[in-house]
Amino acid sequence: MAHDRLSPLDSSFLHAEDSVSHMHIGSVGVFEGPPPPFEELRSMLEGKLALVPRYRQVVRFVPLDLGRPVWVDDDHFSIDYHLRHTALPAPGDDDKLRALVSRVMSQPLDRSRPLWEIWMAEGAADGRWALIAKTHHALVDGVSGTELLAVIMDLSPEATPAPEDHWSPRPAPGAARLAAEAVVDLARSPYEQLRAVRHATRMPRLALHQAGDVLRGLSSYAGVVRPTPVSSLNGPLGPHRRYAWARTSVDEIKRVRKSLGGTFNDVVLAAISRGFRDLLLSRGESVDRVLRTLVPVSVRGRDDSGKAVGDSTLANKVSAMFAELPVGVADPVERLHAITAQMEGLKESKEAIAGEALTSLSGFAPPMLLALGMRLATRVAQRNVNTVTTNVPGPQFPLYVLGRRMVEAYPYVPLAGQVRIGVAIFSYDGSVTFGITGDRDATGDLDVLSSGIERGMDELHSRCR
Repeated sequence: MAHDRLSPLDSSFLHAEDSVSHMHIGSVGVFEGPPPPFEELRSMLEGKLALVPRYRQVVRFVPLDLGRPVWVDDDHFSIDYHLRHTALPAPGDDDKLRALVSRVMSQPLDRSRPLWEIWMAEGAADGRWALIAKTHHALVDGVSGTELLAVIMDLSPEATPAPEDHWSPRPAPGAARLAAEAVVDLARSPYEQLRAVRHATRMPRLALHQAGDVLRGLSSYAGVVRPTPVSSLNGPLGPHRRYAWARTSVDEIKRVRKSLGGTFNDVVLAAISRGFRDLLLSRGESVDRVLRTLVPVSVRGRDDSGKAVGDSTLANKVSAMFAELPVGVADPVERLHAITAQMEGLKESKEAIAGEALTSLSGFAPPMLLALGMRLATRVAQRNVNTVTTNVPGPQFPLYVLGRRMVEAYPYVPLAGQVRIGVAIFSYDGSVTFGITGDRDATGDLDVLSSGIERGMDELHSRCR
């Protein structure tokens, strides 16, 4: 049986990684105390591994880049390598926890092992403790990451019984077998694409409609080609990171939406715009400019409310839109309305659909060219995108580990290319948190951005009727 091959998008996250751009996403879960014994946590996590097979698999590259990498079982798997134990210096506080997260996330994952780590950190503020999780983006995107979070945690204080686990690793394939499988897949690929085209021609109206959506989206990408003004937000990255966070609530965002208009995401982007406005002004830079952000968009299925839902595959299913944050607008309500109008236009332009189509088309490219292209793209000096803002809806109910409730959850987003700051937004059990990643050498003032985001929410809330 052939091994699972990474998708073109999943492969791109591996090829984008280098000595200063570590492509893992992550989260920080803060739990009520007291912390459980470490051995109990180890036993619990080990019992859940049967539910997430990828956690015991490694990436193997195909000789000569004849095909995309594949997932193979790790015949030397040891949970003790992946589950780590540490403690904050007493007395613990949020600053020390954020410093620990910065250090943990600054280190790349070992590609010779399964691409994940979980750190148990004791000694957080108020007698609490934390789990710091990092997972390579090639393994899981934000929405499926939420699924994974629910799998390894419990939905009530009573622990869920672990399934029976009869796992034993499949023999690791040799280089010759990997090359042979890649050649077979390459031979099959044109047939599969032709079959898809034949299927589409059976439904010409649908095919034409989809093609029109893609073409409209591609035309909107033309504006991204224009570079933005020079800013300290872009530049070479170092290998180390800073981490900060900001907080608000689902109820506060909903009240702003109801009173002032816009979507949940519009309100979030308006608050982030205020944060970047404060940061640029504090650095003596003009806000009379374009500040462009890449906004990842899930292209997974949607529920009745329009929210992206997971499908248990753990594969990446994301596209992107490019928005311009109105940092030059001082009034908070005008700022929100400017974002709402812009996002409606981007949705009409079908930009995300075009991005997904381009990602899918990369499957046609020889894997060697895909690899070289991604490596080149992350090294070319460019100012087309200033930051990344990604919003992932999490579970709106409490999660537990060994009977301890998770009271706070903060996301982590990686940096790459010339982008020195990224913002991830995560909603959990009524709270909304902003996890802010910065290049350590260039963002000693990251707290200006985090406090500006909170002020942005406060000023919007104060204008509600």
